[in-house]
Amino acid sequence: MADFHELLASYDYQLPLERIAQEPCAQRDGARLLVAPPLERAFEDKRVTDLPDLLRSGDLLVFNDTRVRPARLEGVRCATGGRAELLVLECTATTLRGLLKTRGTPAVGERFEFGAGRVVLRHAQDLGDGLLELHHDAGDAFAALLEGCGRMPLPPYIQRQRGCDPRDSMDRERYQTVYAREDGAAAAPTAGLHFTPALLQHLSAVGVQHTFVTLHVGLGTFKPVTAENLGEHVMHTEAYTISAAAAAAVRECRARGGRVIPVGTTALRALESGAALVAARSQSGEFVFEACSGVTRLFLRPPCAFRCADLLFTNFHAPRSTLFVLVAAWCGLERIHAAYAHALAQQYRFLSYGDACLLSPARI
Repeated sequence: MADFHELLASYDYQLPLERIAQEPCAQRDGARLLVAPPLERAFEDKRVTDLPDLLRSGDLLVFNDTRVRPARLEGVRCATGGRAELLVLECTATTLRGLLKTRGTPAVGERFEFGAGRVVLRHAQDLGDGLLELHHDAGDAFAALLEGCGRMPLPPYIQRQRGCDPRDSMDRERYQTVYAREDGAAAAPTAGLHFTPALLQHLSAVGVQHTFVTLHVGLGTFKPVTAENLGEHVMHTEAYTISAAAAAAVRECRARGGRVIPVGTTALRALESGAALVAARSQSGEFVFEACSGVTRLFLRPPCAFRCADLLFTNFHAPRSTLFVLVAAWCGLERIHAAYAHALAQQYRFLSYGDACLLSPARI
């Protein structure tokens, strides 16, 4: 009989639709913050603006600086005049890979127009799981087309009107962190959406340092787990980079007795992926955190020994998702269910545009 930690049903909870935030708070740092202290101590209801009082001098916040492109385009299927919607995941001067929504199954060689006819795409091949490769002749101008005409690739549980929505301009600003700089994400690292330059300055003033890693969030983040046994789930891949400066910041934080605090599950996944890679490369058996990069399939699930973090700042995650499994691995399955039950009872807002939590690990 499978261990209950391996069963997907163990990571389910009832999330009412009205608790899923459709818009962010009026102010980035205006979200509520659920603090889950170590062990069985009572949960605390705070605000993101309370972070400078909750953290300590010498602590290190680790942010994911990936940037989300406005990669959702709406256009026309040339053969039928029907509607087509494209989500661009990767693009070069001649080729792109993405997810295409249109009625029926497009044939190889079919053409699609986007950007009011400014670019024509030709279906080249199916890559599986709904992913297509398409060719275009727009050259480097295609990236400019995305920036000019594209909409932000919001997750499917955030509802927007087709064609255009009065909230599109707001999404362009708010579904992006203020420190985003490395193009490549298909979704935002949403825990970072709460931070403002003023909050970062306040944190620095009280001695809380920060550094950046990069993990390009993929659509697999939102892919439903369908295997009833977690050991059978095929994890998505995401590219990550930990610079020499970031690795040094982590080592220095450890040396001074500070706490390493990833902002979001993506920052935590980057750190743990880097730690696993560095450990595998070590010939002495001694673990020293170093700069590295690669593509990760790491599935952080119970039981999991985390190497690189002491607290986790994150949003609330969907039931039966790999992200909810991750936070259960972080602070314990029973504890995370209790925290989410408290948040629901206290009317917290959930998922990408929702509120946040500060979670202590189960090992404390």
